[in-house]
Amino acid sequence: MIQFETFTLDNALRVIVNQDNKTPLVAVNLLYNVGAKNEQPSATGFAHLFEHLMFSGSKNFSSYDDAAQMMGAESNAFTNNDFTNYYITLPSEFLGHALDLEADRMQSLNINQKSLDVQRKVVIEEFKQRYINQPYGDLWKEIRELAYQTHPYRWQTIGMDISHIENADLEQVRTFYDNYYQASNAILALSGNVTFEKAKAEVERAFGMIGFKQVVFTPYEQEAEQTEIRQKTVYRDVPSNVICLIFPMSDRRGKAYYAQDLLSDVLSNGKSSRMYTKLVVEQKMFTEINAFISGDDDAGVFIVMGKYCDGVSIQEGEDAIWQELKSICKDPITEQELQKMKNKNEASATFSNMKILDKAMNLAYFAHLDNTNLINEERKIYNDVTIATLQQTATQMFLENKYSKLYYLKNK
Repeated sequence: MIQFETFTLDNALRVIVNQDNKTPLVAVNLLYNVGAKNEQPSATGFAHLFEHLMFSGSKNFSSYDDAAQMMGAESNAFTNNDFTNYYITLPSEFLGHALDLEADRMQSLNINQKSLDVQRKVVIEEFKQRYINQPYGDLWKEIRELAYQTHPYRWQTIGMDISHIENADLEQVRTFYDNYYQASNAILALSGNVTFEKAKAEVERAFGMIGFKQVVFTPYEQEAEQTEIRQKTVYRDVPSNVICLIFPMSDRRGKAYYAQDLLSDVLSNGKSSRMYTKLVVEQKMFTEINAFISGDDDAGVFIVMGKYCDGVSIQEGEDAIWQELKSICKDPITEQELQKMKNKNEASATFSNMKILDKAMNLAYFAHLDNTNLINEERKIYNDVTIATLQQTATQMFLENKYSKLYYLKNK
């Protein structure tokens, strides 16, 4: 059970505090409710760009990294389609300084042509290294564009096209910052050697003077129900053929999410899982086979991805995957299979809440989902999933006329 207390400042900054006296450190996690889905189709990649720009320095700190290093801190950030997350871990006696650092870049980030040019180059180089100059680099780009027709999940966090960042100007960047980087759009989570009283006093001192501003979220279109098979074949300079079967699934807050998550584990989590045993070990059709979920805030995707063994035909491997999917729809899994996956899930959740940084991240994330108590309640929700529920979930999701199919093949 993770103990925590919460409060909200007048400027609407939500704060969560978890006291952990077993460490001399404190983790500070600041989540902004802005991700790639909040961008305009003509100007994508801005949420990710700010992941870099926020380290460019601010009014009272010329260098975020230098200030962090002076405190013996470790810091970083990440962006996804739903939010942007910044975190720093440091000795607890420097908590006030860390909060000053975060508050300063929340309201007074150095946004100028020099910092934009520098970070633009960093992002463009990252795009080349991760998405162009390595095998399978654009696999997720192809998956997203096939699975989504209207929803902004159809582009990656790096952006739909790198030209959007190449052509970004200061006015666009400042507008994005002024709208989304507000206290009212942020969740601050602290975990470590700090009392609630001390945390509240320090947060109020550092962030209390920031005024309230209402964030404007541009509405976007939700993805319509898929009613047909979508198929695409691409050829790339890669060592092995890959197949992706992509099924629409629940949003992160939906009841079906938990059964879908466990279903992916039953199919491919570990060397004793169904698909690994059948398709990798016994039939030797694939070198790798995975079933996983996107876990997005809005309706996501359930993906079955296989990397073919040499000499196996595409259709033969695809038929073998479908045989496993139909099997789990037709024949209920065993109680032993289900309990094994629940045990793995519980172990993973336990390990994910052992470190103070993990706890701070998870608290902020569940608050982002509007239910911080899920950090303690999700285990029961998973444990309540039954064999019948899993079978029903599989039957409703693995439909042969409502999915997307990507063949990502070696150049001929």
